Amino acid sequence: MTDPRPMHLATRIIHAGQHPDPATGAVSTPIYQTSTFAFRDADEGAARFLGKDPGYKYTRLGNPTVAALEECVATLEGGCGALGAATGMAAINAVYLTFLGQGAHVVGTDSVYGPSRLVLENEYSRFGVASSWVDSSRPALVEAAMRPETRMVYIESPANPTMKLSDLRACADIAHAGGALLVVDNTFASPVLQRPLEMGADVVVHSLTKFLNGHTDVVGGVIVAKRREHLDRLKKVHYAMGGTMDPHQAWLILRGIKTLGLRMEKAQANALEVARFLEGHPAIAWVLHPGLPSHPQHDLARRQMDGPGAVFSFGVKGGLEAGKALINGLKLATLAVSLGGVETLVEHPASMTHTSMPRAEREAAGISDDLVRLAVGCEDVRDLIADLDQALAVAAAAEGAVPAGAGAVRT
Repeated sequence: MTDPRPMHLATRIIHAGQHPDPATGAVSTPIYQTSTFAFRDADEGAARFLGKDPGYKYTRLGNPTVAALEECVATLEGGCGALGAATGMAAINAVYLTFLGQGAHVVGTDSVYGPSRLVLENEYSRFGVASSWVDSSRPALVEAAMRPETRMVYIESPANPTMKLSDLRACADIAHAGGALLVVDNTFASPVLQRPLEMGADVVVHSLTKFLNGHTDVVGGVIVAKRREHLDRLKKVHYAMGGTMDPHQAWLILRGIKTLGLRMEKAQANALEVARFLEGHPAIAWVLHPGLPSHPQHDLARRQMDGPGAVFSFGVKGGLEAGKALINGLKLATLAVSLGGVETLVEHPASMTHTSMPRAEREAAGISDDLVRLAVGCEDVRDLIADLDQALAVAAAAEGAVPAGAGAVRT
């Protein structure tokens, strides 16, 4: 009999979707590394393709290892089901393809992950899909951008890399009043810190590459739907387009998720301590971290999230060249894109992840040339601070002198 008591999140992270293998009793979900599945007879094969038998047919159309991961993430997010995808962008494109058609319009977060925006502007526009990009941290701008043909409001909160937060309940109300869906990229927060479906979102997407996997060794994506009708539509498109997940990918991510709570707790604590150090450093111009009282939406973060996360951005006095000197001077933090792993990563969005955005649009979205994004890992925070301190000294030396006085935080 199933235990009727609801499990707390830390327990669900470890046990959701994880069932002893019925054939062998294996505690770890097996990797069902197969492309196809045998049928007992012709009638069973026919029943499976007709949907009358829930058994497996072909791994593009479902696989037991992938299904375990899907059950796990759907449980953590509070959805009715989930779909594993080959990459984060495969998940996002499946959402776009499912709910957008010719003449449809999308309202989105202006500083959203670059490819999520650019694929709409450069590719879907060829098929008659229009998009408007606004500072979604201001709900009035989201509402003003809505049109009769708006079918989707696409929000990333916290936003990449500006760390702006959007009021998800307010955005859900605006989207639904206009007959649109609210889709939220929850990669930066993970379900440990934020569960958008509880706040009115219809669909959640993740790059599983990041916090959910947590070990910088696999790429993947996932879609979680709140309602069965949306999941069924997504499944039809996702399976047909072929962006589905490999079972070995799924197994690696399942293994990573088991330590998600522990990793997030450590990385988040590290990030807040590092942010406080940088905010008080005379070589830093500004710091944007939702856990700092100086963040313009600090109160929203406290209401909407169970923690401020482990990624934040800051600017170095001296602009682009000083920022480059800082990045090049780091010895422990790794210069690389991505985030959410056990190691600390640093990158320069204007010249890396968001370089395809026109400069004027990039700056309007708050992605300035001096912005440095730090994705903090699980190292000893004393070593991270020491590394930043020595690199800031290198950057200051490159500018000719150490700046005097504490930097003002940008609002």
